[in-house]
This record gives sequence, structure tokens and C-alpha cells, in this order.
Amino acid sequence: MISAIWRKLGNRESITYIICGVLTTAVDWITHRILWHMGAEYQVSTAVSWVAAVLFAFVSNKFFVFQSFEMRPGRLWKEFVSFVACRIATFAITMAGMVLMVGMLHWNEFLGKLVVSAVSMVLNYIPSKLFIFKKTGDGTS
Repeated sequence: MISAIWRKLGNRESITYIICGVLTTAVDWITHRILWHMGAEYQVSTAVSWVAAVLFAFVSNKFFVFQSFEMRPGRLWKEFVSFVACRIATFAITMAGMVLMVGMLHWNEFLGKLVVSAVSMVLNYIPSKLFIFKKTGDGTS
């Protein structure tokens, strides 16, 4: 069973998606920490670090994960808007999950963050794969 799962998930796209996800998280946390050390209010540092992470995720997912090299402005804009909309939706789900697990069910905050991060990663992958960076019949997105 484990080998069947590995064959399904152990491909270039899945592995690069996980690596880019870890790097995106690092961009978020490092940006947040730098702004915090500079004296920014937590709301500002949270918003700016989220934007930095989404921008990094868009570029890394587009070029490295899904290998979408289409650069026509209309197509690029459509991918970008769709990507950001998806991330906003999963951010809302993440916040609701944290409120539920930590605020209402009194889970450990780290455990709640791990759960919502895993759910968010899957929820972000599906539309990216199926809709945002979808390959066309000629191999472009």
C-alpha cells in the first residue's frame, strides 16, 4: 500500500510542490519576523508577509511545480488572479479552522496550525493543478 501511494505521489510535481510549500512558509515567517523586529504592528507584518508568500508561491508554482511558461499578459493575469483568489479562499478556511480548533475546541495552537496547513496545502494544490496552471492540448498552460 505504501509503495502504491509513493508511486502516485512520488513524482517531480508532488515533490516540488512540497518543497515550494516549505519555502513559501519560510518566506512568510521570515518576512513576518523581519517586519516585527522593525517595529511593525502585527496586522501590518501579517498582511505584508502573506502577500510576499503568495507572490513567491505564484512564481514558484507557475515555473517550477507546474512548469507553466506561458507569458502572454492576458494569460499571466488570469493565472495570477485565479491563484490569489484561491489563496484568499484557503486563507479564510485556515482562519475558520484555527478559530474552531484552537478557539473553540481548545487544541494546541501548533497542532491546529499543522492541521490547517496540511488542509490548505491540499486545497491550494487541487485548483492549481486542475484549473490555474492547467496544461492545454499543445502542452502549454
